[in-house]
Amino acid sequence: MENPKWLQQLFESIDQKDADTFATFLADDAVFKFGNGDQVNGKAAIRDAVEAFLSSIQVINHKIIDIWSYSDAIICHGYVTYTRHDSNKLTVPFANIFKTYDDLIKEYLIYVDTPQLYS
Repeated sequence: MENPKWLQQLFESIDQKDADTFATFLADDAVFKFGNGDQVNGKAAIRDAVEAFLSSIQVINHKIIDIWSYSDAIICHGYVTYTRHDSNKLTVPFANIFKTYDDLIKEYLIYVDTPQLYS
């Protein structure tokens, strides 16, 4: 399966800090887990959690290195650079797993080490 076009658009919406567009990629009953944070359930709650996170930083930028696509899942990894509100930057590796159904994300799992982001 080739890489889906929506994946690039998804990351563009995140990097533009556009939680509303981000949410259009989610199924209504999606689940979301960011690192070791609590699981968030449902499109509206995920949108709100993502918006809150994005407001806690000044800029975010993803560089995707590899993508593996399957009929019902996509895995990608790369580097994400966070710019804090004090303009200091943190770049860390990430891996995402997306379980999909009908071209919508049903499960969104982010594996990233961010303890230094707020220190």
